[in-house]
Amino acid sequence: MTAAMTHAGVPIGHPERLFIDGEWVIPSSDSRFSVINPSSEELYATVAEAQAADIHRAVAAARTAFDHGPWPRMSHQERAAHLSAAAAILARRAGEAATIWASEVGIVNTSAQALVSGMPDALSYYAGLADSFPFIEPRQGQDPTRQAFIVREPVGVAALIVPWNSALALLLYKSSPALLAGCTLIVKMSPESPLDGYLMAEVFAEAGIPRGVFNVVTADREVSELLVRHPDVDKVSFTGSTLAGKKIASICGERIARCTLELGGKSAAVVLDDYDVGKVAEVIAGSTCLLTNQVCSALSRIVVTKSRHDEMVSALASAFGSIRVGDPFDPTTQMGPLAMRRQRDRVESYIERGVSDGAVLATGGRRPRDLNRGFFIEPTVFGDVPPDAVIAQEEIFGPVVTVTPAENEAQAVEIANGTPFGLNSAVFTNDIQRAYRVARGLRAGTVGHNSFQTDFTVSFGGFKQSGIGREGGTEGLLPYLETKTMILDRTPDFREPLTS
Repeated sequence: MTAAMTHAGVPIGHPERLFIDGEWVIPSSDSRFSVINPSSEELYATVAEAQAADIHRAVAAARTAFDHGPWPRMSHQERAAHLSAAAAILARRAGEAATIWASEVGIVNTSAQALVSGMPDALSYYAGLADSFPFIEPRQGQDPTRQAFIVREPVGVAALIVPWNSALALLLYKSSPALLAGCTLIVKMSPESPLDGYLMAEVFAEAGIPRGVFNVVTADREVSELLVRHPDVDKVSFTGSTLAGKKIASICGERIARCTLELGGKSAAVVLDDYDVGKVAEVIAGSTCLLTNQVCSALSRIVVTKSRHDEMVSALASAFGSIRVGDPFDPTTQMGPLAMRRQRDRVESYIERGVSDGAVLATGGRRPRDLNRGFFIEPTVFGDVPPDAVIAQEEIFGPVVTVTPAENEAQAVEIANGTPFGLNSAVFTNDIQRAYRVARGLRAGTVGHNSFQTDFTVSFGGFKQSGIGREGGTEGLLPYLETKTMILDRTPDFREPLTS
């Protein structure tokens, strides 16, 4: 590695503890997780590993706070004031959050700084819904002498299971609507990137959120499953792999617990014949650099007509070959490492499978020769990839893009839809009507036009095995609310406090 590979210290007060019931508590065991910097392969931080007793303690705190505490009984405006205060505190600490992100998973620091600067907006957005969202709606029922209402109340205690790749953003888009709704939370952080949970515990504590409302633990899968199974947890929100999502959904189904799942993807970009392949290559190369393509919504499959296949592969190979891979804290770097050793091993196994299955390796596919430490891999392009090939069907979660030829537009859409996933997609064309037609035909939760798009301010989620439910926007608030029908003799004063 270069001499420029230096990192700031860990900006967290109590990484050796857990945040439960408003306090930094000593965990039930001395077990710890080691967080490894993926660029240097050196120890970045050590955090407490929650055990079964810690999970039960956190759930009990959240349950008590929901059943007996003030948070669910506050007005939405009162809860929104805490969210707004947290937004201001997080904005002040944005630089620390960006450093954590780059040091834990290897995102390029300049990208982390830019992205984190906008993340407090999630808290502010949901705070703004306190005055505009219809938490209580009058309805006309069967009996004209009575007044019916739809009342949307908090679902209860929610377990938020946060992945390692973009922990802060996903934590905010889970916790912000849940808190506005009046839920109490147990946040389960990934062992690979736990520190954003600690950071937000400090932020919410400073913002004055009552004890027991926001609890943070870091645990591995076996202990985390206790959280999903716990009878006092009313809802689970999970972001991660489809395999883990299936297990969580089955557990929640056993006890009719609510769940939302944001799962894997194998997202396709459909390139129509009127669009410049050089521009497509620039877009795909740029989005691949983000988090080294460890993004569930990444456009990792390019579908183009046969007559332009070779031109597309050549343009992508040229664009990918010029990407500067290296130290995330070097301002000239465009793409950092993969987040961990096992992730690099996974990506390399898929590259080997692509080669052995006969796909054409156009560029990349190796570890960079000038980087002898860190979990780096070259950005990689495969051409002539059959639609049913393993590398075209399974989520690789790394900087590997496949190009598949199609006979025409109709077959291109068929190929794009031909996986178990349906998270993201894009259509590249200069014709807005063709863009609309293809977008309507794509079975995906988001469709971008001439670009990679995901927008949590609108809505994010997937079709098919890419998930259940949505996060972001007003759709992201609904999963944290239960709908109650009330039929009263007359209209009450809804401004009256819920506590007597």
